Amino acid sequence: MKIDFILPDIGEGIVECELVEWHIQEGEAVAEDQPVADVMTDKALVEITAMHTGTITRHYWNKGDVAKVGKPLFQIEVSAEEAAKHPEVTQTPVDAEPTKPLDSPPTPEASVSNETRPGKALASPAVRRMARELELDLSQVPGSGKEGRVLKEDLLAWQQGDAPQSAASSPAATSVAVDRTEPLRGVKVAMARQMQDAYSSIPHFTYAEELDITELEALRQQLKPEFEKDGLRLSLMPFMMKAIALAVQQYPVLNSRVNADCSEITYLSDVNIGMAADTPMGLLVPNVKQVQHQSLKELATEINRLTDAARLSKLPPDSMKGGSISISNIGVIGGTVATPIINKPEVAIVALGRIQQLPRFNSKGEVEARQILNVSWSGDHRVIDGATMARFCNLWKSYLEHPGKMLVDLR
Repeated sequence: MKIDFILPDIGEGIVECELVEWHIQEGEAVAEDQPVADVMTDKALVEITAMHTGTITRHYWNKGDVAKVGKPLFQIEVSAEEAAKHPEVTQTPVDAEPTKPLDSPPTPEASVSNETRPGKALASPAVRRMARELELDLSQVPGSGKEGRVLKEDLLAWQQGDAPQSAASSPAATSVAVDRTEPLRGVKVAMARQMQDAYSSIPHFTYAEELDITELEALRQQLKPEFEKDGLRLSLMPFMMKAIALAVQQYPVLNSRVNADCSEITYLSDVNIGMAADTPMGLLVPNVKQVQHQSLKELATEINRLTDAARLSKLPPDSMKGGSISISNIGVIGGTVATPIINKPEVAIVALGRIQQLPRFNSKGEVEARQILNVSWSGDHRVIDGATMARFCNLWKSYLEHPGKMLVDLR
């Protein structure tokens, strides 16, 4: 029997998603619960697994297409014994042609294959994935392989501005740069809408400060071997988060939410700190839950887990819900001062600049080399005034410049 897999409701009102990758090609065998495809919503990357053991006989959507919830995603052929295990599924006899969704793209039987149909570059799935990660338009890259096939080397050369000449082009032909328009999809369109909404509805103000983290960095270096024994990477982020969780106890307005008409403010009991992540899909902000109750090692474990998941575009949707305040560590790329946009409905966010070794005067008037970190806080001016932000930042700063002080207030 041939069975259609219907794309399920992934949740949160999502009605469509982009087909990112087929892991199992048409004609290939698949085991139950084996990953068949990756789809991307405006929240996260979702792995679709096989509901039966059998053979994938049809892809209803091509890579890059926007698949519809409630429509068939793929078709799988199973034995009668396997089908009998799941009598609730919709079955179609092997010799029957299943009904194709009206808004689906042409099936492989009715059109040229995905790699060779007009308007599509000739390339392997691995090259297509690489092009996606490099954010390159594959149709614009000249292929140096057989019949104009685009190779990985062609992508790298194109990215560096030294693309090889296509075999199909004339030696005298010259490339002409053209404008390119493409739709925003998935996480990128969600980020665009979120940023526009936050910036237009929240009156932002920014407060910048300088932190001397020389002592903190020395402590981190001292503790690193202990964390490495457990396979953990110890960055400054656990210290930053713990200091925030302590500071908001005295300034709870930084860990609050305000309703649309500013008639009510809710002070949140949990400190769930988000960390902006530059993922292959776009900007995502997973958060570490209940920072106020976690040890440094527990924080490092969770930060490592979320960081690794973000790098692989495997962040679970729940990790991006319920944040109360956020950190953007833009300094790992560069820059010192920023004006971060608040992650609505939160009311505050801090951007960390790059760490610099700079000369500073000590208490004796002597010049010393110190580790300096610039930070930029953005606050919601509807509920946070400048004086409150300054006092909060001074307390947070004191914890980070003198990390031993955190022990006094830890509970």
